[in-house]
Amino acid sequence: MSALRDALRDLPETVFADLLESDDAYLLVIDLPGATAETVDVRISAGRLEIEARREKDLPTEFRYVEEERALFLDAELPLPPDATGADAEGTVDRGVLELRLPKAGAKPETSIPIEDAEA
Repeated sequence: MSALRDALRDLPETVFADLLESDDAYLLVIDLPGATAETVDVRISAGRLEIEARREKDLPTEFRYVEEERALFLDAELPLPPDATGADAEGTVDRGVLELRLPKAGAKPETSIPIEDAEA
């Protein structure tokens, strides 16, 4: 699990993430302001968690950027703990917060994790 913890520290400073663990699963919580279930893609492949997220920015026409720090895209590839699996993984997005529940057990070679809006 330390490889995942270290990889989370390497995310851009503007990305906030928490990693939690129980006896049977890991819970990864990532703040992705403006992202929705339709704009987030999560895959597990070869022991790695791949997260792609995008969001829209609404810029009022009477304004221009003086400074722009909020990224439109997040592409992250994180190592999974050896006992984590993509089988039966679940993901939700609620008001820009992505929660991934990754069960512990034997992993499938590649798995796409469906992401749902929590409000649905």
